[in-house]
Amino acid sequence: MTVAVVTDSTACLPRESVTRHGIHVVPLHVVVEGRSFTEGEGISCSEVAEALRAHRTVSTSKPSPGEMLDAYEKAAAGGVDAIVSVHLSASMSATVSSALVAASESPVPVTVVDSHSVGMAMGFAVESAARYAAAGASAEVVARAARSRAEAARAMFYVDTLEYLRRGGRIGKASALLGSALAIKPLLELSDGQILPLERVRTSSKALVRLEDRLISAVEAMDAPLGVEIAIHHLDSRPRADDLLRKVRARLPHVRSVQVVELGAVVGTHVGPGTLAVAASPWSGPSTVIGAAVL
Repeated sequence: MTVAVVTDSTACLPRESVTRHGIHVVPLHVVVEGRSFTEGEGISCSEVAEALRAHRTVSTSKPSPGEMLDAYEKAAAGGVDAIVSVHLSASMSATVSSALVAASESPVPVTVVDSHSVGMAMGFAVESAARYAAAGASAEVVARAARSRAEAARAMFYVDTLEYLRRGGRIGKASALLGSALAIKPLLELSDGQILPLERVRTSSKALVRLEDRLISAVEAMDAPLGVEIAIHHLDSRPRADDLLRKVRARLPHVRSVQVVELGAVVGTHVGPGTLAVAASPWSGPSTVIGAAVL
């Protein structure tokens, strides 16, 4: 059996990774003042940040079932027998719903996976799924690889303000922090597809120190015999990301990899300029005997 892996643009996968692993990416859309743009093509992350700072109306929309079906048909035309389609949390977007509708019309069987995550916490899971697929694993094993790695990841983030999460309706249980938003700089985490309050900090500088410390602690606590991969996300805040990159490399010299990945326009719309996020994920890949792959 040959299996194709499909995901969406909120995985924030670097272009090089998409090409290397043969991953099919379906874009979401950003709508600025009523004008719709395809993520990754029609509008840049910096342009989204500028629009948000200017208090322009910015929203996002899911891919349609037709767009998902188009991706499935293209994958099937490449000669695959099955597709594993991994997407951002259904608690944050109806993208999974579009995938399920499209799967019912796909020319080959499609397994839709809700990653309960977003960003590289999902992207790492997609990469592992692609590795299993390339090694000849069944769709069931490929889907299990994605679910397992997404579940094992930790995702935490700092936002300059909770306002963008509130506007987009993605604030979740972090809404408990709104009453004191002017007095604090919040640290948040993504857990099982939900945004949760993690810590209240008085200043942005202290919040970034605490984000670093929490990342280090999370990585050190992971059961990761094959190492840990880390992604540092930002929206229009590259200096903050580069500073954290240097500190993480110094404190975790044996980490498998650490990279800076700018948040996509869609995720950036909901967290706002100045956001700094981290995703840490234990590495996983296929065993030498695919039929007995242990995840």
